[in-house]
Amino acid sequence: MTREIDEARDWRGLDIDCANCAHRDLLAMGRCELRKACVHDRYARRIDRFFNWNPELADGYLAHPHFEVRAIAAKFANPFLLPRLLSDPDETVRWEAVRRLPARYQCELRNDPHREVRIRVATLLDDPDLLPMMQDEDYYVRIVIARKVAPALLVMMFDDPEVEVRRIVAQRVDAQWLGRMCRDSNADVRLEAAQRLTPEQLLDLRDDVDWRVRHYVATRLNVDEIGHLINDSDPLVAEAARERLAGEALK
Repeated sequence: MTREIDEARDWRGLDIDCANCAHRDLLAMGRCELRKACVHDRYARRIDRFFNWNPELADGYLAHPHFEVRAIAAKFANPFLLPRLLSDPDETVRWEAVRRLPARYQCELRNDPHREVRIRVATLLDDPDLLPMMQDEDYYVRIVIARKVAPALLVMMFDDPEVEVRRIVAQRVDAQWLGRMCRDSNADVRLEAAQRLTPEQLLDLRDDVDWRVRHYVATRLNVDEIGHLINDSDPLVAEAARERLAGEALK
């Protein structure tokens, strides 16, 4: 039984005919091969291999009707021809083009309608060009930015609506701002901030409304400040506090 991968069909599902191909001379030279390296094949790997073997032909395929051919050709084509692809209807083509262009072109796609393009653009840009993207509508775009920008710039993301973004901010922001993150409305964010505080700084979180934060405080706060945590409403917090006190008594 013949499998689809063993067939030589183009992106429309039609059989590929080497005899009528404009590149049929390449076949004799070993620069293309049916079911292995063919610009007309429906499989991206075979298209990619064709351009890898014949990069000088990529310029002529930037307007091909099949998006995968255009996208793969963009990986090999003359960079001076790529700006026109930034308005291509397919996001894969736009991304393949922009990643080979200077930052001024990458900035043009900061508001691309497709989130994957914006996510990838965010991985390329330097901090000054990322600032407008801190307000991107997609939370994952903002996560990428929070992981990348300099810690000093994270103060601009303190009030991000997504908890995961604020957690990353708490993990990376300059230590002088951790007190601000300890007042976050979400306990996960406060816990991230608490894990970067000194034992002395944890005192302000001793009465946190979330038991997880109080439990962490009980494990690291200076023993002489644990105080009423031994009678905490949560048994795990109270146990952690008592264990700390018992361990101190044995010293």
